[in-house]
Amino acid sequence: MKCWAKNARRASLRRTGTSFLVLALLGGSALPQETTLRSQSNVVLVPALVKDQQGGTVYGLQSKDFIVEDDGVEQAARLDETPEGQPISLVVAIQRGRRAYYEFPRMQGLKSMLEPLFSMGTARVALVEFDSQVELTRNFTKDASLFADDLRNLQSGDGGATILDAVEYSVNLLKKEPDERLRVLLLISETRDHGSHAKIDDTVAAIGQSNAVMYALAFSPALSNILDTGRGTNKDEMQQGVNILDLAYRVAQAMRKNVPSTIASMTGGEYELFATRKKFEVRMNDFTNHLHSRYLLSFAPQSPHPGLHQIRVRLRVPSNDAGNDTVLARSSYWAEGTK
Repeated sequence: MKCWAKNARRASLRRTGTSFLVLALLGGSALPQETTLRSQSNVVLVPALVKDQQGGTVYGLQSKDFIVEDDGVEQAARLDETPEGQPISLVVAIQRGRRAYYEFPRMQGLKSMLEPLFSMGTARVALVEFDSQVELTRNFTKDASLFADDLRNLQSGDGGATILDAVEYSVNLLKKEPDERLRVLLLISETRDHGSHAKIDDTVAAIGQSNAVMYALAFSPALSNILDTGRGTNKDEMQQGVNILDLAYRVAQAMRKNVPSTIASMTGGEYELFATRKKFEVRMNDFTNHLHSRYLLSFAPQSPHPGLHQIRVRLRVPSNDAGNDTVLARSSYWAEGTK
């Protein structure tokens, strides 16, 4: 595992003063309706993760290395730093409803992947499970053994997958944590929501208000069904004459409304899909490596016009000759204007 506590500029996602409505959209992920992310702030916060061509994290950048534009106008961006060993509050929200039970064997590495956090002695981790209902299995704890016991006791749920409700519930837990802690949500779920009462705009707004970072590791039930049918590991689901074309159609349908991907994109978080245990472990390694690797950029708009503002974040000079670094960051915000 890579060392994820490297000497880099890191994001604490702290709160500040007056009133803005911030809408976080990552390019190309807009929903049909306008979605506002409400944040009590006199600055626009733009957490950014920089990756090179191979997907590795780029460290050691300074504020002068970034260009942050608001509606095409370059802003005076600030880069905040946090001390080594910033305490973390993490909520792990795991789906147990619908077909999630078949994914549990692929998640067996979750405990060991989180051990570096517990070994710090300052991390607090909570576990949330959900199907048609959301349940707090374990409130914030520093005890790795308690969390490991909870993971071993995961049980299959009912036919629901209330992803939005689970995210909103988890974010409300994070809001209660002290401001100086890095607030993180790790969502492990399928791609589609089934039965939530929460709305996606309210859920995104809650993430903005809590200044939390979201990581989404998702599985496609239809795709997993196809793979498990080929492996013969889901005999109770298999029927004579399985219609592969029908399963392929269900895969396409499932990917049309990818709720975890949409939320992650709109809030500047990260989203990855997994279909095997190995892939899950690779994605979890990325998660721990990236925890302290984000740059917290911010700027203060001067008398911004009410409405949607487009944000563009890029590097002034690429970190390599190929010039193909990727900057993952929020791409817009919504300003109420002066009252």
